[in-house]
Amino acid sequence: MTAPGRPRVRVPARATPGEVIEIRTLIDHPMETGLRKNADGNPIPRDMLASFTALANGAEVFSAVFRNATSANPYLVFHARIDGPTAFTFIWTHEDGRTEQATATVAVN
Repeated sequence: MTAPGRPRVRVPARATPGEVIEIRTLIDHPMETGLRKNADGNPIPRDMLASFTALANGAEVFSAVFRNATSANPYLVFHARIDGPTAFTFIWTHEDGRTEQATATVAVN
């Protein structure tokens, strides 16, 4: 199993109250289904992320469950309405329970 890769997050630095912002996330991960074989003909072990959760000030604003058809390096784009200064936490959970987290903050003018 590989360790979850480096997460990357893009959120705007500032927003106005009530603004809907776009959030982009990406994590480097092979998302191996366990169905492929290596050059020697041996199966490549399964190595998949199970889910993704985005929290805004501790409340869930978006979540996704990953399945076999999920591409390597899952890239997600979603939107959230900002009513005040917001601290985001992004959590990718591996099938064996390991997690990788990233954080970002949006200031409100």
